[in-house]
Amino acid sequence: MGSLAGGAFRSLSNRNFRLWVGSSLFSNIGTWMQGTAQNWLVLTELTDHSASAVGLITALQFLPQLLLVAITGSLADHVDRRKLLIAVQSCLGVIAMLLGIATISGHVQLWHVYMFGFLLGCGMAFDSPARHSFISELVGEEGIGNAVAINSTAFQLARTAGPAMAGLCIALVGTGWVFILNGLSYIAVITGLLRIQVKDLHRDEEEGEGRGARGQMRLLDGFRYVRERPDLRTVFLMLFFMGALGMNFGIFISVMSVTVFHKGASEYGALISVMAIGSVIGALMAARRDRPRMQHLIGGTFLFGCSMTLAALSPSYLAFALVLLAVGLSVQTMNTSANGFVQLSTARAMRGRVMAIYVAIMLGGLPIGAPLVGWVADHFGARAAMGLGACAGFASTVIGLAYLVRVRGLRLHRVEGRLRVSIRPDPYQPT
Repeated sequence: MGSLAGGAFRSLSNRNFRLWVGSSLFSNIGTWMQGTAQNWLVLTELTDHSASAVGLITALQFLPQLLLVAITGSLADHVDRRKLLIAVQSCLGVIAMLLGIATISGHVQLWHVYMFGFLLGCGMAFDSPARHSFISELVGEEGIGNAVAINSTAFQLARTAGPAMAGLCIALVGTGWVFILNGLSYIAVITGLLRIQVKDLHRDEEEGEGRGARGQMRLLDGFRYVRERPDLRTVFLMLFFMGALGMNFGIFISVMSVTVFHKGASEYGALISVMAIGSVIGALMAARRDRPRMQHLIGGTFLFGCSMTLAALSPSYLAFALVLLAVGLSVQTMNTSANGFVQLSTARAMRGRVMAIYVAIMLGGLPIGAPLVGWVADHFGARAAMGLGACAGFASTVIGLAYLVRVRGLRLHRVEGRLRVSIRPDPYQPT
């Protein structure tokens, strides 16, 4: 494993991190299978192609990220994250199995999907901040940037395989069995967590105090911490626009596939997989960077706005699929840059709470924007909804550039007839 230490895959030289990434891959494949099948069930089996219904299930699934943010972030800082993840993964597996049984038995109704979606969101609300901050325990402070990128690469590989497998399973055995397979996939990540060597985890004394003697710390500390950091506030505002209006791919891709290109479940799953291929490329590119910077995040949002504009104008299924490669690359560049940027610039004792706010803003924006995007798709068409997503990307770009101008003194200068860019070092990032 020594050859991995200095390259794009250097984090994989860590045994605990390899266990985490490998076992999570199977679970994430199942998660993407369930998400694809769930949207297909709502759009084609329980409604008459209602984008609003897909928007509502998306909103219910991510609403707990907002409602529970203070509790989940504080919990991730004050308890054993490994044990918390084992408990949450077990609950998520049970929820998936119950939805599968209801669907296979023929008793599933739309309100059942709404209910299970909300319960799944509750589990994800506890899972996400613990999962994000657990990476620093696995690899240590110096390996966070690369580990986040590698973890994202594995997640996007699952996103490549999961939707395509879901489309095939739906065509062969029906939607319900996809949920059952997802429930079984959680066994892999639970097994991986149980096999992790606890003695090799990076837990320092400050972190231990945060979980024990300082367990009564106020839940609002995370919000106060972010309030004093203009860089974090900028990132979170960019993520809010992207999460609320730009990243509703469950609506964008399903409605474009069904109502514009008139395709079936397999073709719908293939589109999500194609987008994930672009995301894998973006994650691998991020893994080669020394550290994520605000400029990478801004570049990702600008590329997102441009590619979403092209996707909205795509004349054919094939052209749409090709543009989704660029959409996936831009989303992953943005996500990986934002995640690593926030983690590296946040004090370890506050990381769980700050990452809970990060997840709540990025995913919690969906309950706000998804119903609006679904309404736009129903009344003005899928292409108009994708145009709204493109606007979110451009708005985020403007927000990021404003920060660089205001805080870091971004300026354009003409030197010897050529334009030059000057910018001050980031005062909030460790050197």
